[in-house]
Amino acid sequence: MKITKAIIPAAGLGTRVLPASKSVPKEMLNIVDKPAIQYLVEEAAASGITDILVITNRGKGVIEDHFDHSFELEKNLEGNPSKAKLLESIKKVTDLANISYIRQKETKGLAHALYCAKAFAAGEPVAVLYGDDVVINEENPAVGQLCRVYEKYGKTVVGVQSVERDKIGLYCSLGVTPFEGESRIMACDKIIEKPKPEEVMSLFAILGRVVISPEVFDLIEKWLAETPEGKELYLTDIFSYLGTQDRLLAYDFEGNRYDMGNKLGIMKANCEVALNHPEIGEDFRAYLKELVKTF
Repeated sequence: MKITKAIIPAAGLGTRVLPASKSVPKEMLNIVDKPAIQYLVEEAAASGITDILVITNRGKGVIEDHFDHSFELEKNLEGNPSKAKLLESIKKVTDLANISYIRQKETKGLAHALYCAKAFAAGEPVAVLYGDDVVINEENPAVGQLCRVYEKYGKTVVGVQSVERDKIGLYCSLGVTPFEGESRIMACDKIIEKPKPEEVMSLFAILGRVVISPEVFDLIEKWLAETPEGKELYLTDIFSYLGTQDRLLAYDFEGNRYDMGNKLGIMKANCEVALNHPEIGEDFRAYLKELVKTF
């Protein structure tokens, strides 16, 4: 089945980047001249996604405003011929996809957030782009890579990349084996969330992109009902179960991934994108060279 729907969970509190995220959602923190979430929506649209559901919570209405028309601003720019390209760029943002929104009224983790999107999925497979993770690959969008794997094999696909051994405990570790001679696709039979050193099975971790089959929503519903009050259901537990049933694939996607829930990740994203920016790239590179000389 061709995948045309995507979910962007953006209901997190952003505590790792406080105080910046106190009044500005972390998904709206800029990478040079675009908020992080715009990169996700552009990636989804470039991958053939036509309908996107953004899961938010209280205080994140600014996300909706960003993807809506700003008539006063547009009218102001229309009167200035030198701003024509800028006007075109902000109008384009409103037409990237059909974007709708739903609130996760309680902060109960990623699995619960996805369950809020069950009606949107309507029994179809959907792509999921985690709100914290920006992946840049303009030639071959990361979530599109995963969609093609799902469309070929019909199994839930988790996007992975290799993580440094001293960082793997912050993520999850996957038990993987080669799959049907594919160079980047692996069968995954187990996932351990935030593993201890002795629990690490590989250095592959899920990094912000998955494509889920309809059965995932049914499993979340069933397991949420069985999860004790006050305890979070981890989405990786659902994926790990699918792995034991031979219904889970891992794909080592191509692209530069930035953790926008992390201060260093934000700075890396801004520096690397700025170096390739058509307006400021050359000047920024010269500035960095001079700056390095002073340290």
